[in-house]
Amino acid sequence: MSRSSSSLPEESISNKGFVAKTFIAFLVFGALMIVGWSTFKWINMQPQEAGALKPLRKTLDFNEKVFSGIFNANHLVKEYPVSQAVKRVRVNGMDGLRDSVNEASWRLKVVRAAGDTLQLTLNDIKQLPKKDIVFDFKCIEGWDQVTHWGGVPLKTFMEHYHLDKQSKMNYLGLVTPDKGYYVGIDMPSALHPQTLLCYEMNGKPLPVNQGFPLRLIIPVKYGIKHLKRIGTMFFSNNKPADYWAERGYDYYAGH
Repeated sequence: MSRSSSSLPEESISNKGFVAKTFIAFLVFGALMIVGWSTFKWINMQPQEAGALKPLRKTLDFNEKVFSGIFNANHLVKEYPVSQAVKRVRVNGMDGLRDSVNEASWRLKVVRAAGDTLQLTLNDIKQLPKKDIVFDFKCIEGWDQVTHWGGVPLKTFMEHYHLDKQSKMNYLGLVTPDKGYYVGIDMPSALHPQTLLCYEMNGKPLPVNQGFPLRLIIPVKYGIKHLKRIGTMFFSNNKPADYWAERGYDYYAGH
């Protein structure tokens, strides 16, 4: 049985509406593609600022202001039982670790002010109250592991060595002995209760590829801020140089 002729006008109108909507959708899609490509070309024509294209760096700086503004030192990163820590800890880079190191001659140089540097042995640091932490170490490359670390809380270290004036400054800077790797840390994150000057991994001395004899563990940051093999510590009200920020990454690097 054939359809009645009365349905044909309605079907024709319906088809015309569909064609019109499809045409408009393609026009909108094309316009968005043109705007997106033009924006992409414009961004890539902009000058560099601190290792990144200027619009990207402005966006990263804005994100830093937002995240630092809501940072809460009382908010702790989730901790896990030791049994959940991995035995084979992933190595996230060897920058600053190329040279050999001797524990007997190694010193942590703490620059309190120009011409005033405190030099400490690993044993000096081990005399302070120890803290262990098992947390989910996050790398900016996208992987994470539950890992077990031990050392002295940085806040405890600074209190013990009467670095009260320095703790009121805006930033902490850390540099490897060979100056091959360096980071800048905002002071609130540095003084977070879970931030450690770390000398143990899985209950044993740090392996060379994990920063022996002393590294930073700062759970509120991504791995690029966990500097291995600390040589020098200093304090500043201006942002210290930062290895990965100079290469276009986020300076704050919090999560």
